Amino acid sequence: MIDVPEEALEERFLAASGPGGQNVNKVATACQLRVDVFRLGLHPETYRRLKLLAGSRLTTSGTLVITARRFRTQEANRTDARERLAELLVKAEEREARRVKTKPSRAAKAKRLDEKKGRSTVKAARGKIRDY
Repeated sequence: MIDVPEEALEERFLAASGPGGQNVNKVATACQLRVDVFRLGLHPETYRRLKLLAGSRLTTSGTLVITARRFRTQEANRTDARERLAELLVKAEEREARRVKTKPSRAAKAKRLDEKKGRSTVKAARGKIRDY
């Protein structure tokens, strides 16, 4: 688990759409969490995976933007944004399983060639009949 320093985080609260009735128009409940990815000190491979996972949420200046507006309160949205950040970082830390190269067996190669020959004869039989 990556420990996120507070100085790498910046929170802004915005007016949100969605649940909340008339309160939505008055109170800024949506939380926009901005994370300076370079301050996290990630391993280059972890950073590469984070870039892929984040997609358009990662700006060219290296800022990850997570907007949480699921809940009616600022505190709930703030917690939601931080949890989503933690999930994203945990996923980025996971290594992909290495692929083990395998070769087809001699029997599999022979079977494939026999099937090719079979198809070839079927297709050859579809040709025009010639009078000699």
